[in-house]
Formats: sequence, C-alpha cells, structure tokens
Amino acid sequence: MALDPVAYEPYNDPDDFIREVTDRIWVQRDVSYIVDNYEPDSIVHGGLGTVVGRDGVIEGSLMRIAGTPQHVGQAEDVVWEARGDDAFLSSHLVFSADEILVDGVVRRIRKRTIANCLYRRGRMVEEWVVRDELADCLQRGIDPAEAARELRFRGYQGSMTEQPPKDVLAVGDSGPRPDDFRPECEMVLEFLEEVWNSRRYQKVTDYMHRDLFLHTVGDRTVVRPDGYQRDLLALVAPFPDARFEVRDVQTNHAERYAGLRIAVTWVMRGTYRGTPAFGALTGGEVELLGVSQFLVQGGRIVKEVRVFDEIALRAQIDAGRTEAFTDTNIY
Repeated sequence: MALDPVAYEPYNDPDDFIREVTDRIWVQRDVSYIVDNYEPDSIVHGGLGTVVGRDGVIEGSLMRIAGTPQHVGQAEDVVWEARGDDAFLSSHLVFSADEILVDGVVRRIRKRTIANCLYRRGRMVEEWVVRDELADCLQRGIDPAEAARELRFRGYQGSMTEQPPKDVLAVGDSGPRPDDFRPECEMVLEFLEEVWNSRRYQKVTDYMHRDLFLHTVGDRTVVRPDGYQRDLLALVAPFPDARFEVRDVQTNHAERYAGLRIAVTWVMRGTYRGTPAFGALTGGEVELLGVSQFLVQGGRIVKEVRVFDEIALRAQIDAGRTEAFTDTNIY
C-alpha cells in the first residue's frame, strides 16, 4: 500500500519527518511547535504512566529541555511502518551524548530514548516513549533509589489497559498493520516467547548470531549469547513470574540502517517477590513498558537495542512499600 504524502508532508518521507520534527522541538527548542504537531487529545504512554492531552506534553517537554540546556539528540534509527494510507507508526531511536556541569565538574551523559509515535495526516495522536533514566542517574552521580523516591507512578490508561492483541502481526495497539517480512517477524516473536517468557535461555543461539550486540539500560553494551543470557536473567530475577506481552510490531528495511529492523513494543508484568534487587520485597505487581529494536540479517538477530525506564520501575515498587511482605516460598 502506497502511503499518501499527506501522512508526512512537507517532508520527503516518514524518516525525514521524524528527524526534522524532533530536531525542531528538542534541538531548536521550539516547544510551541508541539501545538502544531500534536492533536489536542493526544495520548502519551511513558515509564511513569499515561498523559492525556497536549498541555501535559508541553509542560513535560519544557521541563526536560530546561533540565538539559545543552542537549542534542541524534537519530540512531527510525523504524517506520504504514498504518493505513494516511498514517504511520515510527520507532525513533535517539542517542544523546551531552555534557553538563555538576558541582563544577563536567560530566558526560550518554543515553538512549525510543519514541514510538503514531502520526495520522501529519499529526501525532498516540505515543509510547521509553528513556534510559538509569544511565542519566549513574552518570550524574545520583543514587537511582533516591531519584525514584521523587517520582510517582500515575498508572496507564487507554490501549495500555486492554488485553494484548490476539494477533499482533495483524493488528497492534496502533491499529492494523501491513503483513511485511512475516517470516522474520514470526522468528522474533517466537524468540520472545521461547527465551523471554518460557525461560529457555539455552535457545538464544537458535535465534541470535554468536557475535550479537545488546545495547541496554545504564548505557551498557552486552556481547555474545552468554552475556545476553545473564542480562535477561538479571532483568527477570526480581520478578520470577514475569511475562512479556507484545503490544505492537513494526518493520522497516533500509540500507542506511544496515537492513531489516523489527521494533517490538512490550510490557513486562510480574510481582516483586524474587531477588531483592530494588530493596525490600513488596509482593506488589509491576508493569514495565519497553521497546526493543532488533536488527535481523540472514534470518538471525544480530543486534538488539532495548530501552525501558528502570527509575520508573523503582518508583512503582516504592509505591507498594506501605504493606509489609514476607514470603519464603518464592521458588
């Protein structure tokens, strides 16, 4: 299906659209452009929950821009896919390497953000955005636990409260999608079910290349299958019943980005009753929004970029500390 230019005008294509719009707001600091770019009733889902309405987006953006006045975000990848003939869903991977002054010392802050934006006729209607706030805290010298105590998890609304899509390759949270690159998409979804959900970690090598790269939160890079296994174990150990729900999928093949990328929006749901990685156990339920961008070459995954907000996760856990929790039968 050909995408009508009304979806991305006045730019050349959705890739160009996303790069230029993001630069205008976040680099040129034209915060008022959000009024022209976002629908008044736009919905944004982030690590701390859902914000409904353009005014909340403007306020949040203003505070973030003011908090990092030297910030420049560089587009590392744009995975976009049509949603009908007048809309597209983009998965915009942004890399930033900022310098800030903290107590008279220059600190370099490297972090990644992924913003999945649903644009219809050139206007943003719904967004799923995740930021590596852990990297920001660690590089600024801020205790992540202290940072989390300053935050409040507001909860999710709208599509995020509905059951996961029955056939995410046909219809995701963003709506019906084209049936592109089905074998590769099915491979990635099978990988998530077998390795992430069924805990068959030994099967990493069935889906991923030996020389794989994982770029993940805390500005960490993990290599090789054994490193990937350890990282995934560390993620789920605090939540032994964790399950990952796939909410959306989009694909894009472009030589400038090394070929086929498959972006997956997921939500991890579990209870904090396992390894006490974030302080005393609470037994409370958590829901963690994340996005992974997979690079697929020759039918195998060679790279994953995985972003979620660990500080927001800590804030959820802190909110459940009002009730004592003791349970020794967690295995």
